[in-house]
Amino acid sequence: MDENIIRNNQVNIIGEIHSGFEFSHEVYGEGFYNFYVLVPRLSENEDVIPITVSERLIDINSDHIGEVVDVSGQFRSYNRHLEGKNRLVLTVFARELILVGDDEIVKNPNYIFLDGYICKPPLYRTTPFGREITDVLLAVNRPYNKSDYIPCICWGRNAKYASEFKVGNKMKIWGRIQSRSYQKRVGDEQYIHKVAYEVSISKIEKEEK
Repeated sequence: MDENIIRNNQVNIIGEIHSGFEFSHEVYGEGFYNFYVLVPRLSENEDVIPITVSERLIDINSDHIGEVVDVSGQFRSYNRHLEGKNRLVLTVFARELILVGDDEIVKNPNYIFLDGYICKPPLYRTTPFGREITDVLLAVNRPYNKSDYIPCICWGRNAKYASEFKVGNKMKIWGRIQSRSYQKRVGDEQYIHKVAYEVSISKIEKEEK
């Protein structure tokens, strides 16, 4: 396996296990399960991050809710048929996982590095308060000729810089994975609660040809 492809998508999450384990899929007899980790931000808010883990890395039959876990892996995307449509599902795929003490929650418990290609024209906008934002969709190569499509968001100077990028440009980003809750309207007066995941960029580099 090409180590460069492994290095171009690196995630480290440290937080509190927030749910039980739900079966996801099986590969060659190995079961994979989904669960959620509560990760503190530098502010008083928290992100609820989805994790996919092999049954070989943790006892999925035990109750680990409330325990602190250190997860290293990759941020991956999957197309799944949900609610009658194909939707992009994002999760941290755990390569390593260990249970740790509460004192292991460090100042930066949410880290991601991605090295990929712009695959959609960046969307630049400003908020009603004048804050600059640019949305970027990054395609990151994965082993076996697959790719992950990761939505990213830039702020301020980074937003202005990224707004000038073109489809096919190669870029490196550093930041954190964040969860964003919102209400989706499904009827005249009906709304459902949804959660979106994206990478909040703190540093960005464009590879010049």
